[in-house]
Amino acid sequence: MVEVKVDVDKCTGCGTCVDVCPVGVFELVEGKSSPVNMDECLACHTCESQCPESAIEVIE
Repeated sequence: MVEVKVDVDKCTGCGTCVDVCPVGVFELVEGKSSPVNMDECLACHTCESQCPESAIEVIE
C-alpha cells in the first residue's frame, strides 16, 4: 500500500497536487492539501515532483 504524507507546515494550499493527480487523491481541506483518496494512489510521484513547496512525500 502507498502512503501519502503532506507536511501541513510547508503546504500553502496552492492546489497544484489537486490539479496534477491523475486519480484525484487530493482535496483542499481548510486551505491545506489532504490525501483523502489515498487508496487510489498510483505512486506516480507527480504530486511529489510538482509541489512547489516540497510538502508531499509518497512512500511505497
